[in-house]
Amino acid sequence: MMTGIRNYLIKPRSIAPLAIVRIVFGAVLFISTLRFIAKGWVKDFYITPRYHFPFYGFEWLHPLGPTGMYIVYGVMALAALCTSLGLFYRVATVVFFICFVYAGLLDKTYYLNHYYLVTLMSFLLIFAPANRKWSVDVRLWPSLRADQAPSWAILMFKYQLCIIYFCAGLSKLTADWLLHAEPLRIWLPAKASTPLIGPLLRQEWAAYFFSWAGALFDLSIPFLLMSRRTRRVGYVLVVIFHTLTAVLFQIGMFPYLMMSATLIFFFDGQTVATVQPVREIKGFRLALLGAYFLLQVITPFRFLLYPGDLLWTEEGYRFSWRVMLMEKGGTTFFYVKNPETGRKFEVNNRSFLTAYQERMMETQPDMMLQYAHILERYYKEQGVARPEVTVQSYVTLNGSGSRLYIDSTVNLAAQQESWFGHKAWVLPRK
Repeated sequence: MMTGIRNYLIKPRSIAPLAIVRIVFGAVLFISTLRFIAKGWVKDFYITPRYHFPFYGFEWLHPLGPTGMYIVYGVMALAALCTSLGLFYRVATVVFFICFVYAGLLDKTYYLNHYYLVTLMSFLLIFAPANRKWSVDVRLWPSLRADQAPSWAILMFKYQLCIIYFCAGLSKLTADWLLHAEPLRIWLPAKASTPLIGPLLRQEWAAYFFSWAGALFDLSIPFLLMSRRTRRVGYVLVVIFHTLTAVLFQIGMFPYLMMSATLIFFFDGQTVATVQPVREIKGFRLALLGAYFLLQVITPFRFLLYPGDLLWTEEGYRFSWRVMLMEKGGTTFFYVKNPETGRKFEVNNRSFLTAYQERMMETQPDMMLQYAHILERYYKEQGVARPEVTVQSYVTLNGSGSRLYIDSTVNLAAQQESWFGHKAWVLPRK
């Protein structure tokens, strides 16, 4: 069996899909990085904030200061351009990946699915021989040129994209999405000024149509793209779907990243002029690929380890390809109490957080906990020996009305931060 798997993974295929994805995906990364700088987000995300919300285990990472962060993004843009051109490709992909991951780990406030997509795709590009065709590297070192690549180098991108789409589809099989058309029933009427289709978006049936169509698209598109007979139809649907989401919801570069990444499904069947030997895949690399994809399959389902409504508690929500599933808003009032004097006072959140950080924190329990520890450390420095931090929090989810979210009797400063711990102080959604 292992021999059969190895033979399947090293079967020669045209290298053209890798080269095309490298060129187009790298170009999109280059443009999106320049856009990030031009919109002032380097300043807004990393320089202006007084405090940050790093991912657990990476609290030791800190922004490098104004000059340092602009250098990071400048290097990132250059690395993306070199990736697209295939210039010093291996170094460029590694540098881009390190810079991008570093910036992403600094503050979970700005987590987006397309940032996670870029992380994974740029990681896979490091190991793919995508610079062996149509690249500057081939011009500089002609011996690098190849018309073939082992199947694993192309399949790993295909399987990654199939996992993304299928998990996104499964996540839509909920009562809110299918039976109540939420949150599209809230969002679409606000887009009634959209040319051509705007008047239709006011109709309630449109929300149900887009909800069901979106779920069907995500669940079926992996099969359409994997089959040569339906691949072109599938890609037309990819373009239509992502163009619509880009026009209606302004969700950044995600639609363009997906349209460029799915080009990997094309050209793999074309014949090549020369037959070149393809390297054997070593046991270690095979095991690494297996572990990587096992992690990709199980990570979106880790929410099953926790009780309660996932969209409410958000335990296991990130890194699970849940796209545009909720309209969630909150209001929080944090209180600090000095147990020695009994004095209790309300905290002005804006004294510690930016408006965007506050808005994100108000609906995400792990960020609330981190903020409570920020307050604990701050007031300890102000002379309060054992500050107690509580919160009065109200959250609304998919138009369900504002409800008490956090147990206001719990001292969050005494709660431990962890990757996988269940937050019993989040009240159940009723």
